[in-house]
Amino acid sequence: MHPARPPNLDGYGTVPRTPVPPPRLNDPIGNGHPDNGRPVARTGRTGSGGGTIDRGRRPADPPSRRRRITRALIVLSTVLALGSVGTYVWADTELHREVDLGKIADRPAQGQGTNYLIVGSDSRVGLSERARKDLHTGGSADAGRRTDSMILLHTGAHGTTMVSLPRDSWVTIPAHIRPETGKHYRATKNKLNAAFSFGGPDLLVRTIEANTGVHVDHYTEIGFAGFVGIVNAVGGVPMCLDRDIKDEKSGANLKKGCHTLDGRTALAFVRQRHQEAQGDLGRSQNQQKFLAALAHKAATPGVLLDPGTVYPTMSAGLGTLIVDKDTGLPNLTSLFKAMKAVTEGDGKRLNVPVSNLALQTPKGSAVQWNARQARQLFTELNSDRPVTVGKKG
Repeated sequence: MHPARPPNLDGYGTVPRTPVPPPRLNDPIGNGHPDNGRPVARTGRTGSGGGTIDRGRRPADPPSRRRRITRALIVLSTVLALGSVGTYVWADTELHREVDLGKIADRPAQGQGTNYLIVGSDSRVGLSERARKDLHTGGSADAGRRTDSMILLHTGAHGTTMVSLPRDSWVTIPAHIRPETGKHYRATKNKLNAAFSFGGPDLLVRTIEANTGVHVDHYTEIGFAGFVGIVNAVGGVPMCLDRDIKDEKSGANLKKGCHTLDGRTALAFVRQRHQEAQGDLGRSQNQQKFLAALAHKAATPGVLLDPGTVYPTMSAGLGTLIVDKDTGLPNLTSLFKAMKAVTEGDGKRLNVPVSNLALQTPKGSAVQWNARQARQLFTELNSDRPVTVGKKG
């Protein structure tokens, strides 16, 4: 579906003028021709040459320049409005509303402000075998998706706060039923990304809400293909690095300095962690930094005002974007503005406070939160109070 546009009636994108019909012989309005054999009376005084001076309506003056410009602007505004409506309807129908937050049980009360859960999954849907190899994603297109990143974004009276939740966070996963088997499982300790593997977005939201006390208002998830497509559609994202980055598993190979990352290199950058001193925490900081830069780039006039860029960007993102049933384009616009605000100084990028980066568990090394500081951070977010804790990312 494409945005509404003026009809192309003559093959050149313009509407042809309607030809003016010739005077009719039976026209009674001052043309001097007979009507059914009867003479047509004229009104007016007689001139010196015996002719009659018509006192009828004067010919209309040609429209002034100002009036022509006004009419043109009205027509243009109408076309743009129709195009916007068409674009809105098309984009809204492209959203995959697969998550029903209203059906999740035992949720905390809704707090102040708005909380978004942003999930980057390792879904390979939409990637060919060659693309998976080129992007170093591994796996197959039908492999079950897992979480590669989780960011809790809060926006309210004090700006935007982005809090990364490491996927290896050691948390309590609530009692649940495995969708694929129907088997019941009791509440148990495990890594945070296990919740997504066991029960998809529903169990992930339940787990995050149970461990933070923060009510999630909106859920958004994007896979590898959508991420790469958006970055390429906006023409790449500027990113400056303070050191060389090389990671064989993600394919990242970047030198110190400033770059414009295309989709492939951007995905490698946000996925790499093995050369990060803080592992998942370092990767989380890179992900936040990149998302804010992506939102800033997408909002530049060169992207927003270029239909050739806007529509491919929207198509790339909406094609693999999964949201909750109550999320629409206005919510996504608010999320976009909130991320962009971080790059303009109206927000913070944080990692959840941790006390141990290498906690030994039955599930391997995990990240242990600092319970007291984390509780204070999430209380401040849910109450929409200024954030006073947490290490800036």
